[in-house]
Amino acid sequence: MKKAKANIKGILIADQDGTFVTRRIPEVQLEFGGIRGDRHFGVTCAADSRQPMYPKGTEILNRRQITVVSVEDCAEIAEELGVPHVLPEWLGANLLVQGFPELTKLTLGSRIMFPSGAGLICMGENLPCIFPGEEIQKHFPEYPKLAARFVRAGYKRRGIVCAVERPGGISEGEEVQILINDYMNPLQ
Repeated sequence: MKKAKANIKGILIADQDGTFVTRRIPEVQLEFGGIRGDRHFGVTCAADSRQPMYPKGTEILNRRQITVVSVEDCAEIAEELGVPHVLPEWLGANLLVQGFPELTKLTLGSRIMFPSGAGLICMGENLPCIFPGEEIQKHFPEYPKLAARFVRAGYKRRGIVCAVERPGGISEGEEVQILINDYMNPLQ
């Protein structure tokens, strides 16, 4: 397993009714299920359009407990869209890291380890959808068609979704260790 490091530049929570947009908090206690009070908190969740193999509403494992994005990916999305910046809040991120530009390329089973001993396991890429694009558009109304353009700009740049593998506290400013699952994929 290869190793890398990154720094926590932001911890965020989506605890406002009716929106995926997050707000910053300085620290949090990760639990099995994610961040208590966050809209994606829970060990299980109801199947939706992302899991078409199950009837809508079926209880399944929640693979989307924590969303992680990188400073570098946010900058690349902004550049692709031609806007001054893209904030992680607008992408619904729970964790913003810097120093590991390949974040969105992390493979299933890779891990993010925190100084407290807490750990996240990567459950895959967070595929872009139009909702963050609509949020970006609200902040830059003078730029045309950002909502539709975001899906392409966010492809391979929107970060990853994770599950909490080991609970523990995390704080802004900490250095994290990234353990990259580089085992051969027999399907490639």
